[in-house]
Amino acid sequence: MSSEHVIVVEKLADFRWNDPALKVITADQFVAEQPGARGPRRKVTNLCRTYGYLSMGYYCSLLAEARGDRVTPSVDTILSLQRKRLPPAALAQLNRLIGPLKEIPRSVTTLTLHVFFGVIEDPTLAALARKSFELFRCPLMEITLQRHEQSGHWQIGDMQALDPRDVDTARDEVFLQAIRQYTRRTWRPLIAMPLPRMDLAVLHDPHDPLPPSNLKTLRKLVDVGQDMGIAVELIEKKDFSRLSQFDALFIRETTAVTHHTFQFAKKAVAEGMPVMDDPVSILRCTNKAFLAELLRENAIATPSTHMVSRRSLADMHHRLTYPVVVKVPDGAFSKSVKKADSFEHLQEIAKDMLKESEIILLQEFMYTDFDWRIGVLAGQPVFAAKYFMCDGHWQILQHAANGKYTEGRVQAVPLAQVPPEVLSAAVNSARLVGNSFYGVDLKSTASGVYVIEINDNPNLDSGVEDAEQGDALYVMLLSHFLKQVELRFHPAAAQPRVMPPDRAQACA
Repeated sequence: MSSEHVIVVEKLADFRWNDPALKVITADQFVAEQPGARGPRRKVTNLCRTYGYLSMGYYCSLLAEARGDRVTPSVDTILSLQRKRLPPAALAQLNRLIGPLKEIPRSVTTLTLHVFFGVIEDPTLAALARKSFELFRCPLMEITLQRHEQSGHWQIGDMQALDPRDVDTARDEVFLQAIRQYTRRTWRPLIAMPLPRMDLAVLHDPHDPLPPSNLKTLRKLVDVGQDMGIAVELIEKKDFSRLSQFDALFIRETTAVTHHTFQFAKKAVAEGMPVMDDPVSILRCTNKAFLAELLRENAIATPSTHMVSRRSLADMHHRLTYPVVVKVPDGAFSKSVKKADSFEHLQEIAKDMLKESEIILLQEFMYTDFDWRIGVLAGQPVFAAKYFMCDGHWQILQHAANGKYTEGRVQAVPLAQVPPEVLSAAVNSARLVGNSFYGVDLKSTASGVYVIEINDNPNLDSGVEDAEQGDALYVMLLSHFLKQVELRFHPAAAQPRVMPPDRAQACA
């Protein structure tokens, strides 16, 4: 014998569709029901106007579950939609079902879809609509699609419950067909979505012209995380108030002390969250004066470096060998690095730089065809690459006056093929800064290996720095976070996780 199916609305007028086969009652009637007045376990479709916390819609689903009814949407679904904490694994499944939508003009960047019990008229979006209902079991859902500005790809921007009063009258037949199909079929339980072992926030800026990781790389991080049972969500500056909802933070945005990235890192530490990179690492690595002094005090070989101010600049007249490299201590991506060919040229460069900073650095010029970049995670090398100079230029990144830039080529190198003295210098210098994720730049010359700088937010791009390690590099990064999170919450249970065979093979 089939179970009774009840549709609950706040006011009977909210359900304007006439179908004698559908039993519709008000939320007040549903809440007031007594145990003896209702039949055995029922199917309940909650079509209240809103599912906000402690609203009538919330209570209807809550009471239905307490009574043993099979209710749609469940309280868990309601809370997920309200908190905008949709499982990244589920969103990834849905995003893969969104086609190129070639018929949509390029000028259109946002689409709003209304899905009724997994049904939508557009056949190109039918699979997406069906899967959205299978995963979330929200009867009436509004799905917002957003087109990525650079790639042109569509992805889920937002998902929320739809008020039945907002169903367009022109779609009444679609709605009736969908609800009839749903109420008359056998009940299928909500697909169980395993709880992630960790919720990792990845801070990025989609508009950064020189991001430490591009969007393709960040999506790779999401996919590898999904395979490991880790929910990885990309967040932006506007999500600062949401940070405490996550277990850990990975900053994939150019950092600076006078910047929101530093505030994110500080808040994460205050919340007890593991974060890369941490505020101390940002503070130390983004100032080349600190690094120069730290390396010198610990006998790490670097190019000869002098810190000068307006008053001491004149004293350097006869103490330098030209050309000399001139740096603003907190510059990034070679933007505040110049080369002076004479003392007069140095004075000209220093005049502008000293307007930005009371101290500038003068560093011995060492030309090599390439710089080594060694990625160091928690005191261990995890990748190696050669960064070659731009053609006809002395740096790996050449900035033009119009704001454009040119990059030299990058060649990933197996760690086993890196000279031991390069690895040793990189690891020893990174350990002086902290226990996070660093990119150490070095020059190898006939006279030895010299550390140029230590980056707290090293570049990591798919097909570039990871060309030798592949997915294993992302597994190492995520495993580092996971270990810290598990130690924080469950010190005794922080055991290594058995990786899927393909990931384990990649690590090997």
